[in-house]
Amino acid sequence: MKALTYHGPGRRTWGDVPNPVVRDPEDAVVRVDAVTICGTDLHILKGDVPEVTQGRILGHEAVGTVTEIGPGVRTVTAGDRVLVSCISACGRCAYCRGASYGQCTGGGGWILGHLIDGCQAEYVRTPFADTSLYRLPEGVGDEDALLLADILPTSYEVGVRNGRVGPGDTVVIVGAGPIGLAAILTARLYSPSRVLAVDLARSRIDAAKRFGADAVLTAAEVTPESARSLSTDGLGVDVAIEAVGVPETFELCTRLVRPGGRVANVGVHGRSAVLHLEDLWARNITITTGLVDTNSTPLLLGLLAAGRLDVAGLVTHRFGLDEMQDAYDVFADAAATGALKVALFRT
Repeated sequence: MKALTYHGPGRRTWGDVPNPVVRDPEDAVVRVDAVTICGTDLHILKGDVPEVTQGRILGHEAVGTVTEIGPGVRTVTAGDRVLVSCISACGRCAYCRGASYGQCTGGGGWILGHLIDGCQAEYVRTPFADTSLYRLPEGVGDEDALLLADILPTSYEVGVRNGRVGPGDTVVIVGAGPIGLAAILTARLYSPSRVLAVDLARSRIDAAKRFGADAVLTAAEVTPESARSLSTDGLGVDVAIEAVGVPETFELCTRLVRPGGRVANVGVHGRSAVLHLEDLWARNITITTGLVDTNSTPLLLGLLAAGRLDVAGLVTHRFGLDEMQDAYDVFADAAATGALKVALFRT
């Protein structure tokens, strides 16, 4: 089969690799019908994730059709359309029993495209199939479902839910890329009074408006004073969601929240950020971080199937699976191409 493999910083290949096979009784093999590329894949290609070894098939977000199952698999069978979650869950360890699947100590967590071969291929082996694959409801298309493999549960769980967004809150989302836009969508589920969005790029500012932001600010315009002026009572925002992953945006979020506010960090940080406790300690600020657990995936799938979650517009570029190299080039140069999410389909 064909797959996208990593060969050290800056080097990737689309070429022939062996077909995956069932290795464990709880495995399934899935034919990949749709797949996408994540910002984390770009971090891997920069050499930022040393655990990824040369020859690894990348990717952790896919929709496909089960072609083979191990003898221990009970909840999916050959022919089922499934969502391949970015997080695998053994279902037995203490973390999994508490629905913290991202912290699985039984061989799961973020392993696809990281510690084992991933989804940017024609077929993928998925461990713990019963607890890591989700059968797709009738009427949910591959492209929409693909967005629930990572960005929707990540923005919802690590941003909106950790930030305890509630009715009447003023929420600012710093970074209007795919995760930030998904945070706008899922924050709206909780009826905040205002959702503000901040970004450098005009194309993403415009996208934030389309996805429901009540007000948008460029990086040059956003200050604690401007945030206070846009909040309902002039005190600042209740929740700041960091969706970029650089020190400047994290530190900005800590300056935008009101006393008693919450900062929910979603971005993947590769550099140290300064935590100004000398300013924060007396303001009762709560700061949360997290790796997605995907325990919200069934809820989000239900909302999608019921028409309560409109993800149209998040995918901006579409390719055939064999155009993987072109898709990487477009996604990696989002400032020039305007790419949000790219989707690749079996042809």
